[in-house]
Amino acid sequence: MEWIYDVNIASVALRLILAVIFGGAVGLERGANKHQAGLRTHILVCLGATLAMLTNAYIFESISQTSDPARLGAQVISGIGFLGAGLILVTSRSKVKGLTTAAGLWASACIGLALGIGFYSGALIAGTLVFVVLALLPRVEVFFYNRSRVMELFVELESMTYLRDFLSSVRAGKMTIIETHINKSDTVVSEGYSLNISIRIPKKVNHIEVIEFLASLPGVFLVEELE
Repeated sequence: MEWIYDVNIASVALRLILAVIFGGAVGLERGANKHQAGLRTHILVCLGATLAMLTNAYIFESISQTSDPARLGAQVISGIGFLGAGLILVTSRSKVKGLTTAAGLWASACIGLALGIGFYSGALIAGTLVFVVLALLPRVEVFFYNRSRVMELFVELESMTYLRDFLSSVRAGKMTIIETHINKSDTVVSEGYSLNISIRIPKKVNHIEVIEFLASLPGVFLVEELE
């Protein structure tokens, strides 16, 4: 089993696949509870970090054991962080967007470093896995998210006077309120307010039923689930 500790195509493939598995496991748990960084974001970051370490090991083993040619690459990875930060936005509904794009950009930088140093096997396997994550996993992500018992909703009320009844109806429907943020609404009548509310729903109740129930309550102008 010594081969798994060396830098060869089999161990490279094993390490990168394990990065997808473990990063995905953490991402599924976070995504199921409606945290901002979900399945694909965690996989891309874990995959990129694994490739960066493999590239460093490849440099040490195959090119130079005295100098440090990885220093420039480390600066590239740090610099990409600034570009990634510019891609992450907070929407008007207090939802964070762009995390997966930023993670994909960072993973692409790691792949570019591996190619530049001649670590072709690592770059090829990682590049293929990144493509699979971005192209195929959204459906898997949606499948699990739609079955999550935690929902994050954007709700607009016609007036603040409806707020107490709305929250009481949520609790009466056997839903647990996890977190609530109240803001002045700019999209309905002048007295309108918007809520960003996180709730935990009962088992065997789907998301569409919850949205229809909340939309039917008095004074509710809009109900939208945030992804």
